Parts: sequence; C-alpha cells; structure tokens
Amino acid sequence: MVRAMNANPVSGPPEKTAEDPAEEQGRTHFGYREVNEAEKPSLVRGVFQSVASRYDLMNDLMSGGIHRLWKAAMVDWLNPRPGIKLLDTAGGTGDIAFRVLERLEKQGHAGEGPKAPESHVIVCDLTADMLAVGRDRAIDHGLLKGLSWVCGDAERLPLPDRSVTAYTIAFGLRNVTHIERALAEARRVLKPGGRFLCLEFSHVVLPVFAELYDQYSFKVLPAMGAAVAGDRDSYLY
Repeated sequence: MVRAMNANPVSGPPEKTAEDPAEEQGRTHFGYREVNEAEKPSLVRGVFQSVASRYDLMNDLMSGGIHRLWKAAMVDWLNPRPGIKLLDTAGGTGDIAFRVLERLEKQGHAGEGPKAPESHVIVCDLTADMLAVGRDRAIDHGLLKGLSWVCGDAERLPLPDRSVTAYTIAFGLRNVTHIERALAEARRVLKPGGRFLCLEFSHVVLPVFAELYDQYSFKVLPAMGAAVAGDRDSYLY
C-alpha cells in the first residue's frame, strides 16, 4: 500500500498517540517476539547483513516479481521531475533510487534539455552491506551521477532540516523501533510542500486469504529462505 502526503512547515514532532504496550515498557516487536528497544536496531541490521547478497533475488521469488509493480507504482505516484532532491530511506539495494533516476533520464532524452535543474537521490540505509550491494548495482547500471549513499538510521537522519523535496520509504517503516520518530524525522528533512511516500504491507481483509497468507509466510517463505539465501530465521522474521 502506498501512502503519500505533503509536508507542512510545522515545528516539532507530531502529537504522540497511544502506543503498543510493549513500547511503553521499553520493549518493542521484532517479528513476532518482544525485545528490548535498544536491541532492535542491531537485530534488524543482522537480518539484512545476512541476506544482502540475495535480497533482490529473494524479493522476486517471494512476491513472484510483483514487488517490481508495486515499486513502479510508487514512482508513478512520486512523478519525479528534474530538480528533485529525493531521500530514499531504507533504500538498501537501490530499487527505488534507480527507478527515479532512470525516469529522470528518459525525461531528459524526451526534450527536457541539458539546462534542466540538477536532480539528486540520496539512499539511506541502516545496513552497510545493503548499501554495498546497491553501489555495485549502480555501477553495473552506469548510474554514477546524481546518486549518493549514506549509512544512517531512519530515526536519526544525518541530513539538515528542510534539505529534500521528497522522501520515500519502501518496506522499511516496519523495521524501525519508533515509527513516530521516523515520521518526525521525515517531516524535519522535508522542505515545505515536500512529498512523503510510504510503501508498506497492510492487513489481509478476507479470513480465507489471511489463513493462506499465514501459511505462506510461516512455512513457504522460511523454507525458501533456507534453500536460496541459506537463512531460514531471517525470512521467518
């Protein structure tokens, strides 16, 4: 599910709402178990360090390639134009960044001209191994300009206030410890009128499909992870 909204020039984080009881007690969720809040970033980092080299292949296998359509739809919603300053958080292997840059390149070839405003995409991810895979892919794609890679936490972005015109996060919001802090950081780095887009899973509505999805999630995906990525536990998470 894609969510898009405009950033308004307001100060301070959004109003706090009722939180999960586990978070109120200094505990949070890591998959289907509770852990101390301080533990979660390193646990998440460990998962993605383990699967980085097979991450894109596993995404294709797990979703039957549908994740590519979801990400393409997200970029359609973003509708990037020359001059965009995009922060792609939890951007890992560069899927969203590459799509945006390729869209901008096509616009240039279609007549935007060499004087079009300069665009830039920043990929920020908690895991250095994922960024390394992304940088290698960027070189393979010949994407060497207008792209930078930053190892950082979505809850403490290493960017100045009001420095980007768009913020995207695809399948990453669930991995942060405090979602409200990540959203506050997104608001902080966005310029007034900037755009926020989040691509994330939702709940299955029909009970019959929910049961099938649970069976797939807890039996098929871990087995696939063990066979292809050599890591069952990460794909159980």
